[in-house]
Amino acid sequence: FPSQTVTGNFAKVIHGLNANQLTDQVIQRSKRMILDTLGAGLLGTSTEVCHKVAQYSKIYSSDLSSTVWGHLDFQLPPLYAAFVNGVAVHSMDFDDTWHPATHPSGAVLPALISLSEALPQKKKISGLELLLAFNVGIEVQGRLLHFSREARNIPKRY
Repeated sequence: FPSQTVTGNFAKVIHGLNANQLTDQVIQRSKRMILDTLGAGLLGTSTEVCHKVAQYSKIYSSDLSSTVWGHLDFQLPPLYAAFVNGVAVHSMDFDDTWHPATHPSGAVLPALISLSEALPQKKKISGLELLLAFNVGIEVQGRLLHFSREARNIPKRY
């Protein structure tokens, strides 16, 4: 008789992940995914859609702020910086993908960078911690896709 719910089991697995589980291959692939995502994001900062969401987001302010990529003098609350940077990554559709169709890094990396940038100096995370958080985000996305009936039908619909 299982006492654990599917959600509880999922959370337990994700919570149990740690940096010791990151193999050299995972670390190298993660670094490449991050570099590719940053490149796609920086290229995307020149798109019209990115300019529009950046202009829209200027109405928001907060004591915490994170950088909007490609604009050293433009900072927004972490939520909106992640939003603008995520739009930049996706705007030219050069970001990474997997099957079923999704763009894992473009959803995870902008949020991680915005949040980590907003942390107080004494709570800054290390590069290894960032890689772990990135991989946890990718793992969550992959597991959710794996269990999604909607995702299974994507190839048939397109």
